[in-house]
Amino acid sequence: MTETLANPMAARDHARSMAGTVVESMPVLPPVADDLPEGIPAGDLVWEETIAPGGYATRRLARGARLRLIDAKGDACAGLQIFNAEMPTERLNVADTVKVQWNAYLEAGKLLLSDMGRVLMSIEADSAGTHDCFCGTSNAATNLAKYGEGRNSGAYPNGRDRFLLGAAKHGLGRRDVHPCINLFKGTRIETDGTITPLIGPFAPAREVLLRAEMDVIVVIANCPHVLDPRPEYSVTPLRVTAWRGKVTAEDDPIRNATPEGQRAFINVEDYFRR
Repeated sequence: MTETLANPMAARDHARSMAGTVVESMPVLPPVADDLPEGIPAGDLVWEETIAPGGYATRRLARGARLRLIDAKGDACAGLQIFNAEMPTERLNVADTVKVQWNAYLEAGKLLLSDMGRVLMSIEADSAGTHDCFCGTSNAATNLAKYGEGRNSGAYPNGRDRFLLGAAKHGLGRRDVHPCINLFKGTRIETDGTITPLIGPFAPAREVLLRAEMDVIVVIANCPHVLDPRPEYSVTPLRVTAWRGKVTAEDDPIRNATPEGQRAFINVEDYFRR
């Protein structure tokens, strides 16, 4: 193989022979999925991808779009960052997401709030129940200490550098990468302040369904949770599906569940009223 690839023409022929090859972790273009919810036309599908262990993905989604994440084999960790696509200086604020909702444990009906008091995305459904708003993600230093290496191009890529790659695809830089939430890997705060990680592995095929309440950029890093106690770099593929959907109505139960949440939705509506 090395001799073949050393010859540019042979390398070209080898590359072209790979056309049509399908592997477990890759984007599907054009997007196709055979398990869309009932009533969703195939033509509304905008994103179908499986993110490899240690991989990342990013996409701009329109207001009203649904983003479904599936922990395919029970050991994925979906680090998630969200930006206002029109004005990326507005982004997910984990502290406000926790503080405004008087709750640090994400579940169906909870909101992912920006630093400007608006709802970026809401959680429509959740069969996982183990998520984390406290710990953020790994970096090169933490992975070096734990796995012996943590570079983007190495065997044990870290979450922060994966976020940097995803953000760069939208013209964003190091200063734009902000604290993330982690879906499918949870934490619990004990009465003495100790953080107990809820790492699994869990049953496969757990799902989280998010609804975009603004035009958003999402960046997802599928890297081991920073508090994962296992010495091995343990993470499995993460499936991502997104489709077009309707903008949240004024009588939506998630919108009107709490006074704080309702105000955050009103702030969104005011933003789009300009």
